[in-house]
Amino acid sequence: METDISSSWDIDDEYEKFIRRMNPPRVVIDNEACVNATVIRVDSANKHGILLEVVQVLTDLNLIITKAYISSDGGWFMDVFNVTDRDGKKLRGEEILEYIRKSLGPDSCFIPSRKRSVGVSPSTDYTSIELTGTDRPGLLSEVSAVLMDLKCNVVNAEVWTHNTRAAAVMHVTDESSGLAITDPERLSWIKNLLCNVLRGNNKTRGAKTAVSLGSTHTERRLHQMMFDDRDYERSDQDSADEKLRPLVTVVNIYDKDYSVVTIRCKDRPKLLFDTVCTLTDMQYVVFHANVDAESPEAYQEYYIRHVDGSPVNSEAERQRIIQCLEAAIERRVSEGLKLELCTSDRVGLLSDVTRIFRENSLSVTRAEVTTRAGKAVNTFYVQDAAGNMVDAKTIDAIRQVIGQTILQVKGGSELSRSPPQESPTRFLFGGLFKSKSLCNFSLVRPYS
Repeated sequence: METDISSSWDIDDEYEKFIRRMNPPRVVIDNEACVNATVIRVDSANKHGILLEVVQVLTDLNLIITKAYISSDGGWFMDVFNVTDRDGKKLRGEEILEYIRKSLGPDSCFIPSRKRSVGVSPSTDYTSIELTGTDRPGLLSEVSAVLMDLKCNVVNAEVWTHNTRAAAVMHVTDESSGLAITDPERLSWIKNLLCNVLRGNNKTRGAKTAVSLGSTHTERRLHQMMFDDRDYERSDQDSADEKLRPLVTVVNIYDKDYSVVTIRCKDRPKLLFDTVCTLTDMQYVVFHANVDAESPEAYQEYYIRHVDGSPVNSEAERQRIIQCLEAAIERRVSEGLKLELCTSDRVGLLSDVTRIFRENSLSVTRAEVTTRAGKAVNTFYVQDAAGNMVDAKTIDAIRQVIGQTILQVKGGSELSRSPPQESPTRFLFGGLFKSKSLCNFSLVRPYS
């Protein structure tokens, strides 16, 4: 039976490639049609997931999509996007325009496979670790300490938390070789220890750990992991926060056999990717869509059917779509004070920084962590243990330990703006934040 299914998938993949060769995508980029945005139009043969493919390319370039019009009835697909850079300006550089043409046009080599909801490509550079479990204060510090003890360098990581749940995709290498960890026994040991850390004392919700020698699109994978972990399920105690949630509605147009999903919420970067990703991975097809994000509030309207051709056919299904889209929108919302850390990368940096946060009762709600050319460039969003804004004195104390110029406060005008100075306490760490090795070690994004 598995052989038959695999053979069927192979035929489907080859058929999609054939259709693509016969009807190559066409990309038109126009800087004159709109006063305040670059207009990108993509025409292509239609297939499930193509909308996400296009949105993913634009989102990965950190472009802001201010408007979008989508139509994919029948065998053809047409997208029109109004986009700007992060500063709200049109795209003028020929390099980025050519990249978009190649990524979405006939020369693009990315063809999603039906065999998996997220493409997995092999990698010898690192080992991928996926983690899901119950969020709790200090969990990031515990995970990073275990990895350091196991002689693992985290070269890339994304960690999200939502509704008491946490998910992470981390790329690790062997500390001594700088290459992927391939020994099965060692991988099994890493997996078991991390699973124990994630599980903690929680007996009601499980924890999962998986390892592989491959890479995925991390943010899409995180959406899937949190969806599989049912982070969209809310308790009755959450009803008080209903007014703060995104407004999501689902209604049926019976004469057209469509279900119409509308979303109204505060706009933010990557919002369109998050909603399209969720609808696609829930196996819904977007036939038409209208997106407007030119004001502080974003409006999205999708005409959808399930991949089997049917509209939403029960109240339970309708509620599930609403809950899952609410969760997809909320996962990336950055709550708390924004801290940016930039310093020379070294082994143990993650463990040291997160330990200092934990010892000062900081709860990290989300973080973005990268390593660039030997530099650790990381963003943390922190709250106090009660979920409130962090006291200015606490932040000042932490910055004096880590270094005023190394850890910067962003968007926290209410905090003190004292001139940078170094505390004698900092020297107790023996050059804690001075580079001691060339190993690539980037911070894991926090569990709060």
